[in-house]
Amino acid sequence: QLVESGGGLVQPGGSLRLSCAVPASIFTISVINWHRQAPGKKRELVAAISRGGTTYYTESVEGRFTISRDNAKNTVFLQMNNLRAEDTAMYYCAAAPNSPTLIPKDYDYWGRGTQVTVSS
Repeated sequence: QLVESGGGLVQPGGSLRLSCAVPASIFTISVINWHRQAPGKKRELVAAISRGGTTYYTESVEGRFTISRDNAKNTVFLQMNNLRAEDTAMYYCAAAPNSPTLIPKDYDYWGRGTQVTVSS
């Protein structure tokens, strides 16, 4: 299973860094992506990173969020800067082993999520 951490309450304009711990057995072979779901809204893809480090961001976070992976720690990070109220959501990471695409249709592994709340 994947384990997220790093969420919390932050003021608008602030920063948080989310972490996703991934089992070593699947880390190097997986596309690992961050999703979020706000109350009453559909889950959306936020950022994606391939096995080789290619990245993707949804338009609303482009330039503010950075996804990265630390192969030594089997961990994927989501650095979130200049946070806005509309970034408030439960954030989930998901892994797709051996996926041929950066944004797979399905994921084999999900974490339980970490809550991010942006409020003054």
